[in-house]
Amino acid sequence: MNYYEPVPGLRLPAAAMGCMRIAEMEYGALERQVLLAAELGMNFFDHADFYGEFRSEARFGEVLARNPGLREKIYVQSKCGIRIGGIYDSSAEHITKSVENSLRSLHTDYLDFLLIHRPDPLARPDEIARAFERLHAAGKVRYFGMSNHNPAQIEALQQAVPHKLLINQMQMSILHTPMIDHGVNVNTKFAGAEDRDGSVLEYCKAKQIMLQAWSPFQYGFFEGVFVDNPKFPELNGVLEQLAQKYETSKTALAVAWLVRIPAMVQVICGTTSAKRLEEIARGADLALERDDWYAVYRAAGNQLP
Repeated sequence: MNYYEPVPGLRLPAAAMGCMRIAEMEYGALERQVLLAAELGMNFFDHADFYGEFRSEARFGEVLARNPGLREKIYVQSKCGIRIGGIYDSSAEHITKSVENSLRSLHTDYLDFLLIHRPDPLARPDEIARAFERLHAAGKVRYFGMSNHNPAQIEALQQAVPHKLLINQMQMSILHTPMIDHGVNVNTKFAGAEDRDGSVLEYCKAKQIMLQAWSPFQYGFFEGVFVDNPKFPELNGVLEQLAQKYETSKTALAVAWLVRIPAMVQVICGTTSAKRLEEIARGADLALERDDWYAVYRAAGNQLP
């Protein structure tokens, strides 16, 4: 497993298990999946307070409660800021309440990481900073970050927060590459040249912020997976050729393609399949050649100027 070190002494895997879909898993299957992920080196688990209609953290907490010693071997991350009713809330009160609920559900005394889930137009960076500082001082959260934030939003928050923000979670896959496209097409009027995110990929590289890629096998906004999807024959044809070359699976290649980007890209994978989990772990270790990376990029419908 490839690892990143956003700050000295903090060694994080290039692939992590997302826990959005675990609420409906039978306990035995869930426990086996969590233990397998940890065994494969994917010892980072991504949650959000509202995943599984607020039940996913509690299900994961069952695994921690029944496996003494596991907690110290893994990283647990949660996100907050989306309230019931579909509004965003980054107030200190909501952040604190969310963390307390997450800690109870997860049967743990601390979170390794806490992310603000979505940019809140009514957020006050100084208020978020005070909540972060109180949680850190109490030993309840070790590190902080954000999800779906652009560089200006990160800067506004970082100026208020005394701790370095270490993670930004963004949607990214072979078929969702606006963070790459506008850089490739800079100074042109070609499709893809529009900068929709403030050059967040380059910003995270420069600031040594780990970029977590969510929905790494999806196209569109939760429209479905692209692997073996007949809508994308050219892409799957190239993936099939490369799967034979590297003696691996298309799923592993989709992970390897993201990890090949020279930034700290951690792939968040929400699979509930043990087989796919093993493929994902292999993909995080696979060194994709430059020509093959570009072959996949082009097969996804992208052109180079």
